[in-house]
Amino acid sequence: MNFGDSFESAISAILANKLRSALTMLGVVIGVGSVIAMIAIGEGTKKKSVESLEAMGANMITVMPDWRRGGQSQGQGSGQLEDEDVEAIKKEVPSVNLITGVMRSNETLKHGSMSTRTSVMGVEPQMATIANATKLIAGSWFTAEDDAMAERKAVLGYQVWDTLFAGENAIGTTIKVKGQNFEVVGVITYKGGSGMMSPDDRIYIPLETARRRVMGKKTLDQISMSVASTDIMVATQAQVEATLNKTRRSATGEAQFRVFNQGEQLEAVQEQSELLGFLLAGIASVSLLVGGIGIMNIMLVSVTERTREIGLRKALGATRPVILLQFMLESVMMCLIGGVIGIGIGWVVTQVVSERLKVPPMVNGTAVALAFGFAAFVGLFFGIFPAMRASNLEPIEALRSD
Repeated sequence: MNFGDSFESAISAILANKLRSALTMLGVVIGVGSVIAMIAIGEGTKKKSVESLEAMGANMITVMPDWRRGGQSQGQGSGQLEDEDVEAIKKEVPSVNLITGVMRSNETLKHGSMSTRTSVMGVEPQMATIANATKLIAGSWFTAEDDAMAERKAVLGYQVWDTLFAGENAIGTTIKVKGQNFEVVGVITYKGGSGMMSPDDRIYIPLETARRRVMGKKTLDQISMSVASTDIMVATQAQVEATLNKTRRSATGEAQFRVFNQGEQLEAVQEQSELLGFLLAGIASVSLLVGGIGIMNIMLVSVTERTREIGLRKALGATRPVILLQFMLESVMMCLIGGVIGIGIGWVVTQVVSERLKVPPMVNGTAVALAFGFAAFVGLFFGIFPAMRASNLEPIEALRSD
């Protein structure tokens, strides 16, 4: 028998027991499908997370009070941030491109019969560039003059606009913020994201308006700034920390503020997503191993059932390599067929789950090749023992078998 004859014999053996072959391949189908789906969904989640952070400003540095260290009641050295800190950073950190103080509070917004509770951000107009929010569906950002005059104007995040206006025009209309009428002057395009930090679930109002009319306080909740290039993010962050260390320390000498580098957060998200992807793929790979064990068991049963056939072939001149090749091909073919079916199922599952989770499906060639190659390896690995057992049978003993 040549390779072609062995291949035809393997296919015939698989088709001779269709139900058993299908059940044997089921573990491989589930394993390959799971690996592809897990990797694709993990990559999609990673891409969405990274895009959400980039949408908030990839070159952004944020300073926030560190309330875990006491801060609030320790006077000048406390963790409270003030306008003087903004001015100090402007003066001493030349690599900072744009900067603004920020006030935040959660408020209930109303428009007609609709209402929603969201984050209200008091900022200067340069926040549009810092937070990468210059693209608007309609309207424009408020101006520096609006901020100086504490005008009641608001720029809505996409989710807030969709909730209050259901996709209708909002420019020139009014919404109520803490019982006061605010004119809607702009609506930001969809940026993506979820949870409390979603850039779509917030509105922006002038900083002085927030200070005088809405929040009634002088201190800032954070300072946001941008730098010209990601290459100098770490150096700029160190300079900002050094500047604030001069005044924002407690009596014990501890810094009572935290400085966040958006680039570091991006790297952290990417590392966590990759780790999660490997973990999920590893868990899914267990199904492939279980499927391989099932194939080995069935192949051992097949060897037992076909002992006389093996003895007859050997008696007619079939060599050990020929018998070994035949049974190895059967094992590998079952795994490869199961792999092809698994790839299709994995693709379908990825599309369905990605649509439900609102993440982009990321079925790539690497994941398909990895799963398919692993399936072939499983067929080879778990097919070796049954094939060797078949090839080592003695013809006379095999022919005596019942």
